[in-house]
Amino acid sequence: MGDIRRRGAVALGVGALVAPLTLAVTATPAQAASCTTTAGPYQKQVERFLGRTADGKQSSGDCSAIRGFQTKHGITPNIGYAGPVTWGVMDLMNRQKAVGKNPNKAGKCPTNKGRIACVNLTLQLSWVQDGKKLVYGPVPVRTGRDKYETRTGLKKVYWRDIDHVSNLYDVPMPYSQFFDGGQAFHSVGLSMWNPPGSHGCVNMTTKDAKKYWSLLKNGDDVFVYGRKPGT
Repeated sequence: MGDIRRRGAVALGVGALVAPLTLAVTATPAQAASCTTTAGPYQKQVERFLGRTADGKQSSGDCSAIRGFQTKHGITPNIGYAGPVTWGVMDLMNRQKAVGKNPNKAGKCPTNKGRIACVNLTLQLSWVQDGKKLVYGPVPVRTGRDKYETRTGLKKVYWRDIDHVSNLYDVPMPYSQFFDGGQAFHSVGLSMWNPPGSHGCVNMTTKDAKKYWSLLKNGDDVFVYGRKPGT
């Protein structure tokens, strides 16, 4: 989320919008001082996910692999401990992968609206469909954290700004497409699995945000449903 700094913001009535704080505080995870020798409560699951020997015992190789995963996705402290946050990210990745190319199998995103962008908060996935036809995705996204949840319901893209910048944090929000007050699709330079999440916007990779920019226009529908883990 971010402040709209262009003329017309007053007319749109969006006021002071807030940028994702994690852009400022977690973009470059601090390197841990040491690698833990302690096995975590999800040791076997994490080892299996990383293709390690799932013996439930922490080795230097296990710790290095776990720590590398944590550093890549901004999980702190990145000390190689197989705790609930690390396993939660991995478990979400597994569930996202299992969706395959049928993200609307349960029919929860409307198929009678023509082109629509769908956001499944539970699985942290988004896609664009036209009727029952999948146009793009599903792709992983990063939505609002606890107390800053991305709001659910049927909305419409109402304002787009390809070079939007948050006035509050002076943080760039490229390819912003606002659909609910200060909540927008936009790209970020973070892992989509970087916890705990945004301040309400639907964060995307640059590739996916560019594609959404090319596929959507003002007036197109957006449907957000489900509940993000941890909110």
